[in-house]
Amino acid sequence: MKQNNKSRCWALLRSSCYVLLAALYSAGAYALESDANQPIIIDSNTATYDDLKAVSIYTGNVISIQGSIRVHSDKLVVYFIDGDADKLVFTGNPAKFRQTPNEGAQDITGEALTGEYYPKKNLLVLIDKATVWRESGAYSSDKIVYDLKTSLVKAGEKESTSKRVHVVLQPKGKEEPNTKEQSSASERSAVKDPSK
Repeated sequence: MKQNNKSRCWALLRSSCYVLLAALYSAGAYALESDANQPIIIDSNTATYDDLKAVSIYTGNVISIQGSIRVHSDKLVVYFIDGDADKLVFTGNPAKFRQTPNEGAQDITGEALTGEYYPKKNLLVLIDKATVWRESGAYSSDKIVYDLKTSLVKAGEKESTSKRVHVVLQPKGKEEPNTKEQSSASERSAVKDPSK
């Protein structure tokens, strides 16, 4: 059983370059509903797999894609249960994500120093200097929980009154002056090699 898991992981690594290119061209074709049914494709500078702990670690300009969900990070740790990816923890300075909520809709983007992605729950948790940008505005907090299936954003923590949430809501047809600039800068730095 463990050998089978290891073989699956290495097969994914070997074919990831070719599949990644195909996924980049077809990512826009996947609507939100199908994201959870797509394979997780990972491309990185280095990769290790610990068969005993059922953990794989990817470092260096890590790009992970599942349907329309795209994450750029410096490091990604994948935890497996019975051969399936159960939890993905990505870190960066910052790590960035983008998702197309449905066909034709504007992408939802975000960033944080740490992120936890639970593919089976369609849940993304952004931790430490987290920000999510949507059509209607920007949400910033130390912790943001984003439901990928319903596009619901929850910011802040009920238990803490010292951690505040910062929200900027824009009128329709207008953009926050820095949001477009930040988004463009985020896109450029998301694909830039962090080692340079």
